[in-house]
Amino acid sequence: MIFPKDADLSRALEFTIEMDKMKSIFRRSSIFDGSRRENDAEHSYHICAMALAFEKFAPEGVDLLRVLKMLIVHDIVEIDAGDTFAYDKNANLSKKERESAAADRLFSMIENGAELRALWEEFDDMQTPDALYAISLDRLQPFLANCLNKGDTWFAGGVGKEAILARMAPVEKGIPALWPTILELIEENVEQGYVGK
Repeated sequence: MIFPKDADLSRALEFTIEMDKMKSIFRRSSIFDGSRRENDAEHSYHICAMALAFEKFAPEGVDLLRVLKMLIVHDIVEIDAGDTFAYDKNANLSKKERESAAADRLFSMIENGAELRALWEEFDDMQTPDALYAISLDRLQPFLANCLNKGDTWFAGGVGKEAILARMAPVEKGIPALWPTILELIEENVEQGYVGK
């Protein structure tokens, strides 16, 4: 393949080709109809669309463009690090190290990589209104997949109510209007036997 002579244009093209790998990284979560596992690209697209749908309920002062950038790059590191199941305690022990090494490589590929890496780090830190909104959407999407698919990954992974509550906690600040519904859905899934008590 021929690359442009302009170095930054060439890097943007190489980065574009590298990002295609996200389509081959399959997550634990199913798509909402339960027919198959979703890939990282589908997940990232879906939560970006959710950011638009829930914008009215975002915390005051949220910058939607920054949130969309965060959501697009939040799982980019899984190209190298792989998808780590949220409730797998052992796999999560090495997650930060694996993802940091992946971030070093991937964000160095593109001219504005420092900006994108800073957004990726902000997302993981969950301290700003933008990050809280973004992380809430990231947590909400697989949560809904589980609710629509009889506990899917919760049931298969033996995940209990307290772990789900802890995982979903950012939603209380990130999309506060939705928090009561989250609590009700957790109780509904417990009652139906899809999660432990």
